[in-house]
Amino acid sequence: MTEINRDLVCVLLPTLNEKDTIGPVIEGLKAQGYHNILVADGRSTDGTAEIAESLGAKVFVQQGKGKGRAMIEAFSIIEEPYVLMLDGDGTNPPEFADAMVEPLFAGRADHVIGNRLADYEEGALTRLNRFGNDVMNRMFKWAHGVYMTDILSGYRAFTKDSLEQMHLTESGFEIETEISSEVVHHNLRFEVVPTYYKKRPGSPTKLNPIKDGAKIILAINKYGKMNNPMFHFGTIGVILSLIGFVCGLYVVYEWFQGIEHLPLTILTMLLIVTGILVFMMGLLSDMMVAYHREEIRELSLLKAEIEELKKK
Repeated sequence: MTEINRDLVCVLLPTLNEKDTIGPVIEGLKAQGYHNILVADGRSTDGTAEIAESLGAKVFVQQGKGKGRAMIEAFSIIEEPYVLMLDGDGTNPPEFADAMVEPLFAGRADHVIGNRLADYEEGALTRLNRFGNDVMNRMFKWAHGVYMTDILSGYRAFTKDSLEQMHLTESGFEIETEISSEVVHHNLRFEVVPTYYKKRPGSPTKLNPIKDGAKIILAINKYGKMNNPMFHFGTIGVILSLIGFVCGLYVVYEWFQGIEHLPLTILTMLLIVTGILVFMMGLLSDMMVAYHREEIRELSLLKAEIEELKKK
């Protein structure tokens, strides 16, 4: 069993009006041996920050708005080499803290995702929640070429070095999708740890399944262009070419009937040529991404060698 130095871990809790749950979460973390707790509060009006401070946690009041902005601002001030993040609403049991950070201390991973979908309390996830999570996880795999099991999980662990490689910008609930995309983009090692997801006992969820779900889907597509351009541009290219091919079959059929469609013929050629060009763009972009990842890997190896030489 890998030895875990909990003093090297900063536990980050993004909160907004979590007075009913923040106390038990902090006490649960302390019972597990984690005393370096940072609460990134989104200007709660129910006394969440005061409760956290009274229990010995450090409270950081975010300047911007949204969960993503709270995380980005908090990441910039954390100095510990390891970061464990979980929601302050009581849905992520602190008992899994050691399991979450163990892959980091063991050197197997740069990033750890807590899989909520492995086991959850009855009523914690509705059928719509489960369906939406499944769809988005599959979409992420199609767009990025990597299956991460639970890309929307808020239970995560990071090395400080991996966070410094990420360039995060999302201010809302899309932040988890962006983090997952950055892990793929920078070829970081990740591990998925089965956890348990509890029913939210406090205030109602702040996530709107329709509005925020649409934003997350757009984010998957947005970052998918960078991580797997062949999927994005290749799909568009194939669709355009297929439409052109179908139109071409119709034009040829009508021509044999003695009917000419000059405008449709021109459109057919444009669709096929454009489709081929877009597909080639995806192919070239994919080669550039592969080259970029190889460069990052070489730089990481060089950095590790330099650090080893410094130790000697």
